[in-house]
Amino acid sequence: MRRLLVLTAAAAATVFAGMPARANESVLKLSQDPNQWVLQTGDYANTRYSKLKQINTENVNKLQVAWTFSTGVLRGHEGSPLVVGDVMYVHTPFPNIVYALDLKNEGRIIWKYEPKQDPNVIPVMCCDTVNRGLAYADGKVFLHQADTKVVALDAQTGKVAWSMVNGDPKRGETNTATVMPVKDKLIVGISGGEFGVRCHITAYDIATGKQAWRAYSMGPDSEILLDPEKTTDLGKPVGKDSSLKTWQGDQWKTGGGCTWGWYSYDPQTNLIYYGSGNPSTWNPKQRPGDNKWSMTIFARDADTGMAKWVYQMTPHDEWDYDGINEMILVDQQIGGQNRPLLVHFDRNGFGYTLDRKTGELLVAEKYDPAVNWATKVDMDKNSPTFGRPLVVAKYSTEKQGEDVNTTGICPAALGTKDQQPASFSPDTGLFYVPTNHVCMDYEPFRVSYTPGQPYVGATLSMFPAPNSHGGMGNFIAWDARQGKIVWSNKEQFSVWSGALATAGGVVFYGTLEGYLKAVDAKTGKELYKFKTPSGIIGNVMTYTHQGKQYVAVLSGVGGWAGIGLAAGLTDPNAGLGAVGGYAALSSYTALGGQLTVFAIPQ
Repeated sequence: MRRLLVLTAAAAATVFAGMPARANESVLKLSQDPNQWVLQTGDYANTRYSKLKQINTENVNKLQVAWTFSTGVLRGHEGSPLVVGDVMYVHTPFPNIVYALDLKNEGRIIWKYEPKQDPNVIPVMCCDTVNRGLAYADGKVFLHQADTKVVALDAQTGKVAWSMVNGDPKRGETNTATVMPVKDKLIVGISGGEFGVRCHITAYDIATGKQAWRAYSMGPDSEILLDPEKTTDLGKPVGKDSSLKTWQGDQWKTGGGCTWGWYSYDPQTNLIYYGSGNPSTWNPKQRPGDNKWSMTIFARDADTGMAKWVYQMTPHDEWDYDGINEMILVDQQIGGQNRPLLVHFDRNGFGYTLDRKTGELLVAEKYDPAVNWATKVDMDKNSPTFGRPLVVAKYSTEKQGEDVNTTGICPAALGTKDQQPASFSPDTGLFYVPTNHVCMDYEPFRVSYTPGQPYVGATLSMFPAPNSHGGMGNFIAWDARQGKIVWSNKEQFSVWSGALATAGGVVFYGTLEGYLKAVDAKTGKELYKFKTPSGIIGNVMTYTHQGKQYVAVLSGVGGWAGIGLAAGLTDPNAGLGAVGGYAALSSYTALGGQLTVFAIPQ
């Protein structure tokens, strides 16, 4: 049996013992301890894997609700709680309340932080008022609010240690993402691609909030932090003005490429990995060229922000296939050699495996057989289109033209998977992926740019993938070495919850109807389910307290898939096409805002 490795914080700490710190010391130490949950992603590698195994395949069917907590907010609840020592930190969607709960005292509220935000931020936020959670480092809890204010809170008292404004909602800049502490910096993204924002990733000093560096997704090399000779794309230098050459005139100034997804970090290479989103507008006719570097995987030096390599997955995007989904860092064997890998499940329906040190493309395969907009990604290194998707003309909104409804495109704009993060188990060597099994009709139209106003330029409708099981989702196990589905479980609606894999051989995820489910990591067999008060778009996490393992998840329907319920919308084309596609969801769940914590009774 081939040896399988995962780049955990513990492994990184062992490798670099006695050397200068390559990661934030407090995060590194706490994330080594499976009894705590200090990052939204579980670890720097984004594996969402826990070594805990008190709850396992033999006893998971005995899970019961241990305790609950109401957040007091009725919108989409993404992300998960954090657990540091005897304290759980819980966040909410707008207005982004933060609670510190005492695990020693039945979840008593130790402190509560409730920011005062302008409600005019809400209509500027795309696809619900979600927030993907908090981060912890150096005795502080970090929150990136909807209005783009980054706040450092004293973990013991909840008092503001420092705050910094990262953007301007009046220009369409908002936030839905978490942040990531790395060394002495806090990595922060931005949203606003549907408002023509030129997006960026920024590093702030953890101690003071002072900006250390900022890198844009498009524009001049000096502002993207690219070195024309040293930064590579598929092994070759990107060259001078690699972004500007792919935009017409000054279109790059409203180019999008937002950074509202997840961030990972490899202490061995000192590289941060993340993806950029769609180019603005959604009408491809209005922005000729590849529109670099939207839809791109970036590998950046954590200290300077300089990009080591880039890879654009969907050049000249015509479907809103944002590239922001998580980058999972693992070590596995490919071709008989152990390789440092980056695995990414893109919205465009392809699962990518790359060498995370060099950016070499190793695997690119469809992780839903319904994907039809491209036949494949060209893997011939001698081909002029190497690394590019081979687009099917029938599903090209560019070729069909403005004011023409291109029908039957799979996947829909929300992708085969959106931000809901996958997990990886080093025990099986497999990735566990929550997916959307959804297609769309897409009609682009001409739109003009006004700061702070929607800059979309397309009308969409969504529906379940035809000629299939009739549902809108699957939960799959994926072999990233070969690019193959190992098993797949059908779901009635998209699986919009983040997965959790554990050493107990169990994988957890939630459903839009509100079920927490537990399945066998090897076979996918359902072992347990429990219906929480509202649909689950949160991410499952686990921790221990006083020697006992718990599993926790936020429920509160919303997000892009649940925007109809969350915002009370009824027009089928509203919510960028999601309202009509998920109309049946209202028969299965209702608004909510609750944390549910599970355990096996004594």
